[in-house]
Amino acid sequence: MRIAVVQTASSYDKGANRELVTRLVAEAAQDRPDVVVLPEAMMSDFAVEGESVAEAAEALDGEFVSTLRKAAVEHGVAVVAGMFERSCDQHRPYNTLLAVGADGVLLGAYRKIHLYDAFGYKESDQLTAGDVAPVVIQIGDQTIGLMTCYDLRFPELSRALVDAGAEVLVVPAAWVRGPLKEHHWTTLLTARAVENTCYVAAAAQNGKKYCGLSQVIDPQGVALASAGESDGHVVATISAERLADVRKRNPSLQNRRYSVTPR
Repeated sequence: MRIAVVQTASSYDKGANRELVTRLVAEAAQDRPDVVVLPEAMMSDFAVEGESVAEAAEALDGEFVSTLRKAAVEHGVAVVAGMFERSCDQHRPYNTLLAVGADGVLLGAYRKIHLYDAFGYKESDQLTAGDVAPVVIQIGDQTIGLMTCYDLRFPELSRALVDAGAEVLVVPAAWVRGPLKEHHWTTLLTARAVENTCYVAAAAQNGKKYCGLSQVIDPQGVALASAGESDGHVVATISAERLADVRKRNPSLQNRRYSVTPR
């Protein structure tokens, strides 16, 4: 499987963001990936603290999802991207990842479990947390686990996804810049790959607010493709044979003595 991770920055203009998504999927599709992964919050950027993203939120049959479906069908690729989805609380939507197949069918929706109440920010003031349950989807022969940004700091979620069959962890993000934050981002991405002997594909927003550094990492912690700070995309090929070989030589998943069942 070939995975493209896209690096860009969304804005508060939803129409402009839909046009951006259409263009970026088309550009990435030229390299013939099977799946294109866009960052978190591609439908609209996060509101500044004290304001709300509620007015921007849409249902799963809204314009943003329609844009993803159209792009997926037009280019014959699966697409993963982040949006704000309406919830039962009209003031606090979900932070949702949408996965759409190359045929335009909705493969899955993951509502972010761990809200970013850290480093002086409180995401839970604006958003509703999703149910504590791993979400995995199937694209071709690969089982893919979905997680978002701050989820990366909670290894129990990645382990639950792998226990549910995930061979690739897809991590769209809007990882805020700050002292040591870039170091945390790259270290945690590598750790999640190594400890779970799986691939990790991370697509991050960049620009003035966010760190960029999108990348695809293999089960040994090797970066197969990586972006710096600029807009664009990178593509990597993941291999079932490589995954099986690493897990044979390093059977850490089999050697576990602790087992945690998600609540």
